[in-house]
Amino acid sequence: MAWAIFGAMIFLLLLGFPMMIPLIAGSLIGFVTLFGGLGQLDTMVQQILGGIRPASLIAVPMFIFAADIMTRGQSANRLIDLVMAFVGHLKGGLAVSTATACTLFGAVSGSTQATVVAVGGPLRPRMLRAGYNDSFVLALIVNASDIAFLIPPSIGMIIYGVVSGTSISELFIAGIGPGLLILVLFSIYSYIYATRNNVPTEPKADWAERWSALRRALWPLGFPVIIVGGIYGGIFSPTEAAAACVLYALFLEMVVFREMSLKQLYATAKSTGLITAVVFILVGAGAAFSYVISFAQIPQQVLGAIGIDQMGPYGVLFTISIAFFVGCMFVDPIVVILIFVPIFAPVVQSVGLDPVLVGTIITLQVAIGSATPPFGCDIFTAIAVFKRPYAEVVRGTPPFILILLSVAVLLIFFPQIALFLRDLAFDK
Repeated sequence: MAWAIFGAMIFLLLLGFPMMIPLIAGSLIGFVTLFGGLGQLDTMVQQILGGIRPASLIAVPMFIFAADIMTRGQSANRLIDLVMAFVGHLKGGLAVSTATACTLFGAVSGSTQATVVAVGGPLRPRMLRAGYNDSFVLALIVNASDIAFLIPPSIGMIIYGVVSGTSISELFIAGIGPGLLILVLFSIYSYIYATRNNVPTEPKADWAERWSALRRALWPLGFPVIIVGGIYGGIFSPTEAAAACVLYALFLEMVVFREMSLKQLYATAKSTGLITAVVFILVGAGAAFSYVISFAQIPQQVLGAIGIDQMGPYGVLFTISIAFFVGCMFVDPIVVILIFVPIFAPVVQSVGLDPVLVGTIITLQVAIGSATPPFGCDIFTAIAVFKRPYAEVVRGTPPFILILLSVAVLLIFFPQIALFLRDLAFDK
């Protein structure tokens, strides 16, 4: 039966159907085969509805909405100006500023694709004028956006937390260390690239300009304070922090900056609704599919075939890393999380791995896969936004992917990179 399910899903994907159709088709085949006909389809509907019932998922549309408001307003540009004022004059400073801006915007959006749009739009032309090669610029923007998947609020971590039953608050805090490490390594590589290619530096901002940029960015800098400070201080749950972010974004863009009209707000809400609908259909279909593969004991068959039962914790973590990395090279990250997490959950529990560490590694791997050829979704976002050919977008990615994979390996052998802040925040 497993071959029939996955064969049908692959066939539908090759025909060009969006991923939600193969997921629903696979679930339907499973229910008909397992329960002997169409009479049990009400169970399938119940599983779909159950998949989108957890209250934690309310945070997803609200973080998407807040990010969309900021992208259309002034918040993103003010954060970029702040970074440029302090590091833009250094060797490779413009590239470092781009990576840092991706990190800051990731701390208020949680979306890699939103970060590509918000940061890449204003900074790519500036980097090209400064003398950077376009393949380097595109690769930097696409891969630095991965940091948005780790720095809270991470939509990927929310989905993982819901599927696995892991604390989303703990996942958020655990993502900060790896995210900052990636930023440091990207900055070092950017400095080396600019030095080797003799890229000119930007004019140095004086302290008056820096102070002005800081004052302009104070309001947008409130977002990470609300999210991280609120959760760390026990003031907000992740869902409540998402609601607070939406209110804060509306206050900034409509009252303080006065950049958004009611008409623009309606268009933003409509865009968020469309994205959220797709996400929730995927989550619901993924829940039904997980029920099918669990009932059919497909995870046990797959894991038994690769001999994971004989592996220790390190072997399990490497196997999980490879599976999620390869999966996201071809399929949307949310879908990969929905399918693979239930498969690996039993073995993660059996070897005694910390689910927060596993979730952080999985989130990093799906972020890397999203920016990796042949079909990483962030690559196609960059193609659509910057209107550049596929080959040019992916040409400069290998060094960045190697850096990201090295961080994943470090997380496996030095888990405190992720768990130190978690343990500090939650007294573990």
